[in-house]
Amino acid sequence: PALRMIVERELEIEAFNPQEYWSIESDNLFEGQGFSARLNRLGGEKVKQFTITNADQANTAFRRLTEAAQGKLRVDKVEKKQRKRNPTAPFTTSTLQQEASRKLGFTASRTMRVAQQLYEGMEIGGDTAGLITYMRTDSVNLAQDALDELRAFIPERYGKNALPAEARTYKTKAKNAQEAHEAIRPTSIRNTPEDIKKYLSAEQFKLYDLIWKRTVSCQMIHATINTVSVDFKCGEGNLFRANGSTIVDPGFMAVYQEGEDDKKDGSDETMLPPLEKGDSCTLNEIRADQHFTEPPPRYSEASLVKSLEEHGIGRPSTYATIISTLQAREYVTLEKKRFYPTDVG
Repeated sequence: PALRMIVERELEIEAFNPQEYWSIESDNLFEGQGFSARLNRLGGEKVKQFTITNADQANTAFRRLTEAAQGKLRVDKVEKKQRKRNPTAPFTTSTLQQEASRKLGFTASRTMRVAQQLYEGMEIGGDTAGLITYMRTDSVNLAQDALDELRAFIPERYGKNALPAEARTYKTKAKNAQEAHEAIRPTSIRNTPEDIKKYLSAEQFKLYDLIWKRTVSCQMIHATINTVSVDFKCGEGNLFRANGSTIVDPGFMAVYQEGEDDKKDGSDETMLPPLEKGDSCTLNEIRADQHFTEPPPRYSEASLVKSLEEHGIGRPSTYATIISTLQAREYVTLEKKRFYPTDVG
């Protein structure tokens, strides 16, 4: 089934027909700070992805907007919201393989090999101790003694405010989870990565550091983020919109943030100047950019493991084997960290 998923994705990419679309953005200046805004309404109509599909339409819109603006954009509406972002669950085999692939560039089999070494343990200060719990698991539960230790450790290290009122519990998403073991975590959170670095090889340290941070962050307070969305008037019925966000309190994000496989555009992590309704901004230029829709991305190790788990294919112990078998039999090749099926495949 893993091979079939890779092949079906390749067929989708081959059959894909790119569509042209244009985006219109404005580069603005307010009190010395530059920022950009995207066209949101044109002539009273909402601008969607395929509202403007060729150069003629883009040029017409460009001329109309430049004329209407006369070098200025006026703030029409400012909307502020506060949102919370909660930490991600502690590691299971699948999420550990995904994150080690995204953040460390490890293959699934390398991750499992290094995790096995950390589980078997090494000599630290004269004692041989296993550093992490069992690494083949699909459970996100933590043992009570681990939670108690975490809840004692977090205020010492990050201050009282970093600890939520109650311990966080997580639910398993995997379809065929057996939950025989707890989540992957350090056997003792007091074995901090910097304390035991000298006993570990470079790759052991990287993986241990990842597991340690994820475990600590999963019991920390949420991050608080202020989002702001500003609408700018540009003549009658035309609006540009700028989105931005500021982190008020990083909470768990100070320790750990989960990676993403394929970034989507339009993220709202930009910083905007302090704008109020009625403010007037200098318009430096309006840009019309041509784009083409892109086919779905080929699978990386991380996204393949994620899809296998979502479809209930394989078990925590088999993801690495599935992938290495496909490569060993030359059914797929890994190029630029993406899977391409071979003719045999």
